[in-house]
Amino acid sequence: MKPQGGYLVDEHGRRILLRGVNLGGSSKVPFHPDGATYRREGFFDHRRVSFVGRPFPLDEADEHFARLRRWGMTFLRLLVTWEAIEHEGPGCYDLEYLDYLHAVVRKAGEHGLKLFIDPHQDVWGRLSGGDGAPGWTYEAVGFDPTHFDPTGAAITHAVHGDPFPRMIWPTNGNKLAAATMFALFFGGNDFAPATRVAGEPRGESIQEYLQRHYLAAIRQVAQRLSGLPAVVGYGTLNEPLPGYIGWRDLSRFHGPLRVGDTPSPFQSMLLGEGFPQQVDFYRIFPTGARRAGSHLVNPDRLRAWLPGRVCVWRENGVWDVAPDGQPRLLRPRHFHQVNGREVRFNDDYYRPFANRFAREIRAADPEALIFLEGEPGVPGPRWGPQDAARVVYAPHWYDGLVLLFKDFNPLMGLDYRIRKLVLGLGPVRRSFASQVADFPKQAAHQMGGIPTLIGEFGVPFDMRNKHAYRTGDFSHPVRALDRSFRAMEDNRIGCVLWNYTADNTNLRGDQWNDEDLSIFSRDQQEGAAGLDAGGRALEGLVRPYAMRAAGDPLRMSFDLHTRQFEFAFRHDPQVSAPTEIFVPELQYPPRQQAPGYRVEVSDGEWEAQPEEQLLLYRHTHGQEVHTVKIWPG
Repeated sequence: MKPQGGYLVDEHGRRILLRGVNLGGSSKVPFHPDGATYRREGFFDHRRVSFVGRPFPLDEADEHFARLRRWGMTFLRLLVTWEAIEHEGPGCYDLEYLDYLHAVVRKAGEHGLKLFIDPHQDVWGRLSGGDGAPGWTYEAVGFDPTHFDPTGAAITHAVHGDPFPRMIWPTNGNKLAAATMFALFFGGNDFAPATRVAGEPRGESIQEYLQRHYLAAIRQVAQRLSGLPAVVGYGTLNEPLPGYIGWRDLSRFHGPLRVGDTPSPFQSMLLGEGFPQQVDFYRIFPTGARRAGSHLVNPDRLRAWLPGRVCVWRENGVWDVAPDGQPRLLRPRHFHQVNGREVRFNDDYYRPFANRFAREIRAADPEALIFLEGEPGVPGPRWGPQDAARVVYAPHWYDGLVLLFKDFNPLMGLDYRIRKLVLGLGPVRRSFASQVADFPKQAAHQMGGIPTLIGEFGVPFDMRNKHAYRTGDFSHPVRALDRSFRAMEDNRIGCVLWNYTADNTNLRGDQWNDEDLSIFSRDQQEGAAGLDAGGRALEGLVRPYAMRAAGDPLRMSFDLHTRQFEFAFRHDPQVSAPTEIFVPELQYPPRQQAPGYRVEVSDGEWEAQPEEQLLLYRHTHGQEVHTVKIWPG
């Protein structure tokens, strides 16, 4: 698999349309002790954990991989967290976990699956309400994570308890703990030059300290997996956030993510140092966020910093306490400009990091593809000939209203680009197709024409207060999933669904922050047979698609109601291998040992391989454009 002309191609030059799944949702939390985010016990004991068993115990691997292959999933985005590798302390690697990971990847290869390693994070780490970085990284900068919740530095499921506000966890990206960690990780040299790591050689800068340990940890994975043919590459970092980098005015909150407590960055800094603040509170509606009042945060004057440590932003002159005892913001534009020039996070900070990441990984795996991401909803970094080669753009896209409100209205969608509602079946479909189309356009116009893969998309299955689990009626998740898949198919683009969680339950979802987007749950095993048992909304999930095309894809569509599939492509004269189309038994049940579908082709000939759920199409060279249509038999 290699990049070529905006596509990923196989050894025959066929365009590969990857379709797969993120594995898995609960890989964000420890397997032992059970790190499900609703559990308070042991939450802060972050060094004595193990991720061996994530995404599933090794003795379950054959079952799960065989199921995914049956559903047409041939590609995995395999979640690995920095914490899983280096939780015990700086430089202390969990060798048992690395051995376990090697065994899982080897098993995936035995089932014909390809994958890339996703060093996953959300809002920095578990102790600030997400996942990813080890707990000792907070301590390295002086934070006391046990005080994050009462000081407003983060909101965590473990401390807040149930019910946990729906989709509140992303707001942690703008709160003190995560925003500080990201600003230090990507831009500590520019924005916190006074912050050094005691005991490190020459008083190492905090940026270098954090990046050095992160890169070394992921390099451990690359070294351990080197030589396994299932591994095609590595993601740099899931959804890298800028933290405070680029913030225009620290005295004000800006941006669309106003849910729950919404302090300005300066208020967050003051709260962390024990200054109580009256903080605005917001509620989210389909038409946008609305202020619902304010309340006093941190009335007990707790500090988010360890004894003897001060706020790193006070240490670096962003703010201070005046002689009258009142705090003063000294540099409201501290993160907005460097040397008089406005900063751009993706180009000025993420891009050099991604290049460094590529060099480090390729020291262990020279042929690895590198998958680039960016802040969700923001165009990716500029990329050119001077940057690392053999890269893939892997942005994320979600049906925003469905994700935020856990509900589905076929006549309503959200255009995140303009933050406006879209009404009507046709307008919603066209809007979604246009939104997804923006990604390959970005790759073509500002990233040198690299291939694009949608690294995440998906829908929650606990819609309408878990209606499907109570009634067995999954019609809304089916239609929501179909709507998202259509956006991918309208663009003939490879995509990786979020997610498959082996230990998902109807009660606790994906075991993380009350999310429930897994396409599998053992709680759904009744009423289905074989490997399909446990599948959710399979009617919308398991669908035909062109896996490898002997030329440039022009059109691909699947109608969920008629089950008609159509694929058209412009052939490449250099390619002689056949086009391969996945034709699932679930949509076209075989009849009397014969395929359960009819086929019409524009020219050439086709061959069914029902045992592989494949259709092979060999076109002739008498015309430029070739079409394959499939109907139920």
